[in-house]
Amino acid sequence: MSDENDPGHGNSPAAWIGVTIMLIAIAAGTVFFFLDQPVLVWASAGLLVLGLLAGWVAAKLGYGVKGPRYVPKAHQ
Repeated sequence: MSDENDPGHGNSPAAWIGVTIMLIAIAAGTVFFFLDQPVLVWASAGLLVLGLLAGWVAAKLGYGVKGPRYVPKAHQ
């Protein structure tokens, strides 16, 4: 049932790195918004962009779905 055109649904180290950093940024930004800390809200927005870049860089380094360093695990 494996298809060569299947993108892998983002289940790779690069995707996990990017999404984890962005999730932390959104959670922190929400807390800082509630606490009325605009500088820290903007810092969280910057961290969100860094998370996107970190995922992209990790994918370019070979940790993406089609990368040479990614080893897919069998689903049970």
